[in-house]
Amino acid sequence: MKHIFIVNPGAGQGMKAPELEEKLKKLDIDFEIYETKAAKDATNYVRSRCESGEELRFYACGGDGTIKEVMEGAVGFPNASITCYPVGSGNDFVKCFGGKEKFMDLESLVKGEAKPTDIIKVDDDFCINACHFGLDSAVAKTMAQVKRKKIIGGKNAYITGVVKAFICNMKTKGKIIADGEVIADGEYLLCAVSNGQYVGGMFRCAPKAAVDDGLLEVCLVKPVSRLTFLKLVKYYIEGSHLDNPKFKNILIYRKCKKVEVFAEEGFTASLDGELVETTHFVAEVEPGAVNFAVPCEKVPAEV
Repeated sequence: MKHIFIVNPGAGQGMKAPELEEKLKKLDIDFEIYETKAAKDATNYVRSRCESGEELRFYACGGDGTIKEVMEGAVGFPNASITCYPVGSGNDFVKCFGGKEKFMDLESLVKGEAKPTDIIKVDDDFCINACHFGLDSAVAKTMAQVKRKKIIGGKNAYITGVVKAFICNMKTKGKIIADGEVIADGEYLLCAVSNGQYVGGMFRCAPKAAVDDGLLEVCLVKPVSRLTFLKLVKYYIEGSHLDNPKFKNILIYRKCKKVEVFAEEGFTASLDGELVETTHFVAEVEPGAVNFAVPCEKVPAEV
């Protein structure tokens, strides 16, 4: 099997190909490194390589957005598997499997076993972690604007986005239907349609999510005052909101296969960090659509 590392030089603090190459030379693997040159370059490159029929594993060297692009190129090719070397500023999807530190161990990563993993089809697009909107997409818009700036950008970009959205975007109007059930028809604070458990680097919006159960998790929070938001956000961060009585009258949580969203002009959804402007979309689970590799467990050394 050939191991192909897709490096997004613009992700996070940047990943230098020569630095990565030195690390890979210490491993007994057949590898290549490809640096992306523009948006969607990773998708096109991965797809072109998959068409050879050769057994390949692609490593998204970046964050959730880089995984998304690599995944989109590998969908439909059983000869391909993907994984992530998480050097991006947002690494939410890998938290489903133990987090960034586990995936940064290259020796364990290249030995990892790939398993069929669900993805989300959003009209003609895809995402692997989450499609979220309302307060969340307002946050993502700000993140895109400040992510390269000092202090308010980088790892702090999400917090910056939350602060701005807290001031300007506490309500979104629209209709949301989950497997035929209308769960919102009017105003809401935020909604996440998830395959993974986390969004925004720290918010465990869907703590019951599993990436291989053939289901989506929908977490919708109704409008609340800013004071109530401040009191409750810590529970949303830690993922204890589902069973918290404080959320009884403001939270709707569903497992489903299909979500349809109707929105007003100017509405934006975030697909693994990629912003999409639309007034209507359908999100559906695609069970086991991509093979995702998780680092193998290291055997403790004998004393």
